[in-house]
Formats: sequence, structure tokens, C-alpha cells
Amino acid sequence: MNRNISDYLLLLVKGMAMGAADVIPGVSGGTIALITGIYEELINSIRSINLKALKLLFSGKPAAFWTAINGNFLLSVLLGIGISIFSLAKGLTYLLHHYPILVWSFFFGLIVASAIYVARTIKNWNAGAVAAGIAGIVIAYFITVISPTEANSSWYYIFFSGVIAICAMILPGISGSFILVLLGMYAFILGAVGDLNIPVLLLFGAGAAIGIIGFSNFLSWLLKRHHTLTIALLAGFMVGSLNKIWPWKEVTASFIDRHGEAKALAERNILPGTYENLTGNDPWLWGAILFLVIGFVLIFVIEAASKRKK
Repeated sequence: MNRNISDYLLLLVKGMAMGAADVIPGVSGGTIALITGIYEELINSIRSINLKALKLLFSGKPAAFWTAINGNFLLSVLLGIGISIFSLAKGLTYLLHHYPILVWSFFFGLIVASAIYVARTIKNWNAGAVAAGIAGIVIAYFITVISPTEANSSWYYIFFSGVIAICAMILPGISGSFILVLLGMYAFILGAVGDLNIPVLLLFGAGAAIGIIGFSNFLSWLLKRHHTLTIALLAGFMVGSLNKIWPWKEVTASFIDRHGEAKALAERNILPGTYENLTGNDPWLWGAILFLVIGFVLIFVIEAASKRKK
């Protein structure tokens, strides 16, 4: 695919959006990739990093290797993800701490619209597609209600966490960060990123690299052989994940982070106006509705802009 500088800058921005989503337990970078139209190219590009491509690199043909793996595309997206994780993530953490209901409302609207958008791409909703969609909803919902485990800092567990989390990160609707919460490793890995703990990051990164290359091959095969069923399953994942993204929550378990602050570990959904002994109208309700609508409409604005560009 021929691209110019502005196209690669747009890919960088999409990567930044994926990175920002990936650090939030409950939001998936795969969802962002899907709604911004780069999901299948991303999966196929990662899949192309195989022995055949590596032979080109080690036989002194770096340009051919770069072309074979769609290097310009991957570099733009991965650079954007990296920029977000090490910079914008702090801003999102601030917003989640001070304005959680507004942030989660925005993401709720975003993912509802995303699920509708993805479901609309399926032309033939036969019995198999419906069953795959329902299965996706059930699987994603079940994942959101699993109780978290305790942290484990052994090398093999860090490596295993990287393998599992990266697979979830490229699945729409299933958050890699939330998988880390379930594994008890979210605070540990986030602390390693903040402290630039190189040994831990290398172990986690090695697991992530192996996991994403292996899993992308499986996803690419599914998209080629069973495209409708796979897209229906992914749409179901997004619907099932809404349980985790519901804006109004009550903390049922917490942990103390490296700064001595209490962080939510387990939560349950509640109705607006029923948190912190609130009486009367919920002061965040209308703002939450506004941000939910903004998130919802944004998806279809992006879709319309994409169609005009095409």
C-alpha cells in the first residue's frame, strides 16, 4: 500500500490511541485498532514476521525484510503505542483519578458504537454468526467478573504475563491491562515501566513478542478462513466488556501502590447516585451522558470521514 507522510502521521496517532487504551484496565487497544480501520493490516503485518522474513534480514537483504513485514506501517503504529504508554498514560491516569465517571462514560459510548459499527460490517447474520457473537459476549463478561490473583515476581510468571496480556491487548473488547489485573501483575508491571526496571521489562517484552507473533498467526488464519464468525466473536467481546466499563462503580477490594496510594483491585457496578452515600441527584449524571454521547457519535464521525477519504 502506497502511503505518504500524512498517512504515516495518522497511523502514529492511531497507535497513540491504542497505547492510551492499553494502559486502562477495561479498554482494549485492539478495539481502537478495529474502529480506526487498521486491525486486519496490523494482525497480518505482525504475522509476516516469520522465519522467511528473518532469512531475508540475516542474508543481508534488510530492505526486502522491511518490505516483507510492512515495516513502515508497523513502525508508525508501534511508535505511537510506545509514545502513549510512556507519556499520555500519565495524563489518562490523572483523568481517571479525578474524573472517573466522565472518562468511563466516554469509553462506554465509544465501545457501544464500536460494537454496532463492527456488527454492521457483517452482511449475513446467520445462526453461526449469532452463536459466535453470543459466545464472545459470554467469554468477555466472564473474564470481567473473575477475581484477581496475587502478584508473583518470579521470572517465568513475568514472562507468562507478557504472553497472555499481549494476546488480550490485540483482541477487541478484552483489555490486556485488565488481564494483568487478574494475574495480579498490573501494579507490578506499571511500576516497572515508571521505574524503567530493565530486567523486568525485557522479560515481559520477550513474552509479549512471542505471544503476539504466535497469536497473530492464529487470528490471521481465523480472519481468512472464518471471517464472518471471527468478526461476530470480536463484536461480542466488545459487548461483553461493557460490564467492566460501566462508569458507576463501588470498590470492593484495593491495593497500595508504590506511592502508598490505595488503588481499586475489584469493583462492582452500581446505579448513578448510589455511591459515597450520595443523596439527591448525581452531580456527574448529565456530564456522563454528554461524554457517552460524544464517544458514541465519534465512532460514526470517524466512519464517515474514512468513507469520504476512500
